[in-house]
Amino acid sequence: MLRSVLIELVNVADKYFVVAGIAFLLVYVVLRKRIAWRKIQLRFPADKDYRREIVDSAISIVIFALAPIIILRVPEIRVHTQLYGSAGERGWLYFFLVFPIMFVVHDAYFYWMHRIIHHPTLFRLVHLEHHRSVNPSPWAAYAFGPIEAFLESLIFPIILFTIPVTIWHVFLFFILSIVYNVYGHLGFELYPKGFHRTLVGRWVNTSVSHNQHHHYFRGNYGLYFLWWDRWMGTIRPDYDRAFEEVTGRVKEVKPLVNGAANEV
Repeated sequence: MLRSVLIELVNVADKYFVVAGIAFLLVYVVLRKRIAWRKIQLRFPADKDYRREIVDSAISIVIFALAPIIILRVPEIRVHTQLYGSAGERGWLYFFLVFPIMFVVHDAYFYWMHRIIHHPTLFRLVHLEHHRSVNPSPWAAYAFGPIEAFLESLIFPIILFTIPVTIWHVFLFFILSIVYNVYGHLGFELYPKGFHRTLVGRWVNTSVSHNQHHHYFRGNYGLYFLWWDRWMGTIRPDYDRAFEEVTGRVKEVKPLVNGAANEV
């Protein structure tokens, strides 16, 4: 049993720390001076914020590992899941169509769970720890308090007990959800100028959108998409303006100082 616990902890931890670590290393260390002007909130978090986010993430990883340990490694429970064997068993069309279904289900679950824990009665107990990252970094992606980490992890049994999937579905879904979660907390916008007004972009959650949520604590509750926010009237009214401001910035060149141009 101890071996199973360690395996699942590593399975969760290595993927998260690789994705978040690469993102942090690239934009907060290697390219920091070159792209600082493109940061959504121009200031950078303090080192103590990074440390807090990493510690919180480590605790969340332990909690996230509980679901696969209990569901996948206990035969009496696993037998009741919707897991099936080979990828082609239900046909390749079904295999690929399941991925968007999983993300739509996850987005709906996240939106309503997220709104509920923003209720004043629950916010301080459940969600405040995550919102200590007012200016989030990639390490904030998993920086939850224990109760919220448990609630976040429930998407795993929800999918396993309701949607026929293979282990490959679960694996790729987990990887892609980490990638998009890290992007949402990146602090930099990767989508191009005008994307938010395109037919697709209007419904896609962006780093600007989620950064606003952390900055102002209200509105923009979605994870992958913005349709619940738009349908329920919780999209921030200044979202479009903020996206345009961030993606429309032009790198300025200050007047010459000592014969050299200073870029900002």
